Amino acid sequence: MIDPIYEIVGLSAAIFTTSAFVPQVYKIYKEKNADGISLTMYIILFIGVILWLIYGVLIGSLSIIIANGVTALLQLSIIILKLKNL
Repeated sequence: MIDPIYEIVGLSAAIFTTSAFVPQVYKIYKEKNADGISLTMYIILFIGVILWLIYGVLIGSLSIIIANGVTALLQLSIIILKLKNL
């Protein structure tokens, strides 16, 4: 079991790092334009986030699971919007 204080720090970090993707998803969706987005970068980042999610499940860290689960969904949204706008 992970110390609750560590999880609070992890959840706080998760809120900031995960929410950083929200403006990008919103901008692409609103403008219907993903020209400036690197598909390769987001695919590589998505794979890394999925691996972090698996790691979080394996060690039982709620902050890692939540952060990377939500981030994976946001990144997948960006990938899908990029592919739709090619």
